[in-house]
Amino acid sequence: MDIGGTKIAGALVDGEGRPHVRARRATPARESGETVMRAVEEVVGELAASPLWAAAETVGIGSAGPVDAARGTVSPVNVPGWRDFPLVERVRRVVGGRPVTLVGDGVAMTAAEHWLGAARGHDNALCLVVSTGVGGGLVLGGRLHTGPTGNAGHLGHMVVDLDGEPCACGSRGCVERIAAGPHLARRALENGWRPGPDGDASAAGVATAARAGDPIALASFDRAARALAAGIAATATLVELDIAVVGGGVAGAGEVLFAPLRRNLAEYATLSFVRDLRVVPAETGTDAGLLGAAAAAFAGA
Repeated sequence: MDIGGTKIAGALVDGEGRPHVRARRATPARESGETVMRAVEEVVGELAASPLWAAAETVGIGSAGPVDAARGTVSPVNVPGWRDFPLVERVRRVVGGRPVTLVGDGVAMTAAEHWLGAARGHDNALCLVVSTGVGGGLVLGGRLHTGPTGNAGHLGHMVVDLDGEPCACGSRGCVERIAAGPHLARRALENGWRPGPDGDASAAGVATAARAGDPIALASFDRAARALAAGIAATATLVELDIAVVGGGVAGAGEVLFAPLRRNLAEYATLSFVRDLRVVPAETGTDAGLLGAAAAAFAGA
């Protein structure tokens, strides 16, 4: 399962990483915790109606964070109704007592990219999801490094602007507050950018304008890229990395994001042991959360 502030997705995934049956619901993120849980139960119920359900051995969940994998609870910043919500226990009841493995969504994406994507074959990698939020995960020494609670590598809440705007996490100047899609688009609008004829005021609309050369849109992507580059460089300096993999909806902007990201990274990653760090797009696409949750479940089974 892939649970975020926008969608709750589920799939039955085999040991080769192939999804066979899918289900999806919109996340009722502004409603009560029990309403959100009912959407989870509906997704599980739809999967359970498949003849393949009987062969399912284990359940993986990649959830928006923070999560506490040790306690099996989640407190997604963008789902206010879930605070210390006992997700593992509740899902275990719904899936007939099967083992349930919980990881953060950034860790799930990392597991997917290390298993099947751009980080495959790399022993030390950082993977990022840049979407409505910014999540991340680490591979160190060839193994997924989740940390005690499952949140290691959560670059989105690394502070890169000491005097920056308050973040939903309670801190200020976080990477997420600058680089996440809604904040990127908000910044562009505040600086005078206006959507095109289609009225798309999202980060995707800003990306379209940036491709057409709009200076405000380009500046907004450069600012987001600079925040990401600062976070990536700091992480690489701390743990030494081979590669940084960036996925999520904002990464779908392509070179509009990656060109300034590489340029800014060259300014931040200046020490000899981080200078050759590569930044590449993720390869597992919109299935990253599902495939990574499956990978984490297989590893924990």
